[in-house]
Amino acid sequence: MTFWKRTLPLLIAFVLGLTFTAQYYIPHPVSEALLTEASVWNQIIAGFAIILGVGSLLRVHYLRIARQEAGWGYSGVLFVSMLIVLGAGLWSGGVSEGSLFGWLYSYVIVALQSTMFSLLAFFVASAAYRAFRARSPEASVLLLAAIIVMAGRVPLGEYLLAGLGQLSDWIMQVPNTAAQRAILIGVSLGGIATSIKIIFGIERAYLGGEDE
Repeated sequence: MTFWKRTLPLLIAFVLGLTFTAQYYIPHPVSEALLTEASVWNQIIAGFAIILGVGSLLRVHYLRIARQEAGWGYSGVLFVSMLIVLGAGLWSGGVSEGSLFGWLYSYVIVALQSTMFSLLAFFVASAAYRAFRARSPEASVLLLAAIIVMAGRVPLGEYLLAGLGQLSDWIMQVPNTAAQRAILIGVSLGGIATSIKIIFGIERAYLGGEDE
């Protein structure tokens, strides 16, 4: 039983990890065909993963409704909404102009997304207010840069202080780009380290148990 639950998944991760890592460095027709075939299998697995995810979602919210936990009414709204959208999609045959599913998407889902992003703007403004307090030299630099960028992006700022727009563009193109590249390099190195740990069996959290 330990072989099927632990050893076999680790062996599959090791073999496939090394295979598809080497695939990017071997420009050969066999290698390209292997990647194409793996992409097809990836789509099949993703389809089953969606079914598994939907089933898990329904189970969690069903138990919440059955136990009448806090906020169980929202779980009921989830069930009703899912059934309505699923029925509309099957009945209308997909997203098409004038169909019921298209109407739900254009006038319900898009409206809800706009509302969500509108609420998000207030949270961002609140976080920015707390972050821009000049409590340290670093926070003072952040506050000054934010003021310059925001003022340089509107015509009034350029009108009040000539060259403010160019300074704002310089901050966005030079220091901001450098910081973004540093973050991307850090994320990439972290991804590489995690991948190596998974391939060689050091990281085993995906097996469902604690690391050994």
